[in-house]
Amino acid sequence: MRHAARRVATGGLAFLVIALGVVAPRTPAAQPGTHVPWIGYLADEPTPDSIPVLREGLRERAWIEGQSVKIWYRYAQGKPDLYAQHADDLVRLNVAVIVAVGGPAIEAARQATKTVPIVVVSLDDPAAAGLTGDPAGPASNLTGITTFGVELSARRLELLRQVVPGIVRAAALWNPASASAAIELRASQAAAQGRGVELTPVEIRADGDVREALAKVQTLRPQGLIVLPDALTFAHRQRIATFVNRNRLPTVFPFRDFVDAGGLLSYGARWTDVFRLTAGIVDRILRGARPSDLPVTRATQFELVVNLRTARALALAIPVSLLQRADRVIQ
Repeated sequence: MRHAARRVATGGLAFLVIALGVVAPRTPAAQPGTHVPWIGYLADEPTPDSIPVLREGLRERAWIEGQSVKIWYRYAQGKPDLYAQHADDLVRLNVAVIVAVGGPAIEAARQATKTVPIVVVSLDDPAAAGLTGDPAGPASNLTGITTFGVELSARRLELLRQVVPGIVRAAALWNPASASAAIELRASQAAAQGRGVELTPVEIRADGDVREALAKVQTLRPQGLIVLPDALTFAHRQRIATFVNRNRLPTVFPFRDFVDAGGLLSYGARWTDVFRLTAGIVDRILRGARPSDLPVTRATQFELVVNLRTARALALAIPVSLLQRADRVIQ
């Protein structure tokens, strides 16, 4: 991740800062048959609850990095064109399995190989993203975890209503290019309509759309904002958090990373749980399981994170009942 988050008084995990170059190192010789297994890891950036948790989960299963397993890391770091290059690089290395985090990484890995097992960490609905299907079909080398849960949309809207009592106008920042965006948006709009809230969608399709999308949000003058889960909004979390705070706009985010970047509150999958589950799937594949026999599963643990520091800056009174339910509070 590009910045560090301080450990809070409530005992939250601190961020790790990992300096990594954008350009991949020179490709070494492919994995020899007698070598320890090689794992490829493809993502936009390292996150605080990804690599450390994945390593720990593998270590618990006797896969110790540098001893019984080797992990090759490849990061796009905000440069989408690098995904394909990195995916091809990992395939040339003849890795035993690729862990692909996020939609662009997953798609690049899928285009690079139909045979190397791919363990996905996806934000999308498995069916909508094409991660399921006939075991003999194109998804036969795919398995993994998804953080998608359509029921989370109503929960996030309810959280916004708790911090902005009487809200009647809200906006939703979403990416129509995302496989599950339409599902998420429909669920959010249905939840809003049922609670008397007018929810206006604002599109953000690419990096170049961020300025225009945020300007449109500002023009709409909503009483609150919901950011739908997507790799694009995640990559711009710092910019989005800075914008909503500067405009004193209460916002509910899909992941704790947004709150660590200064956002107000989030409700979504617990990343430590996601990457522990990922380690378990990688272990099974390294021990001979076929991806087609391991269905894509959904994250089951979710967390509510509240940034009281941001709430005070926005002059918002967070209900005590909400604070009591929070898994983490930034003071």
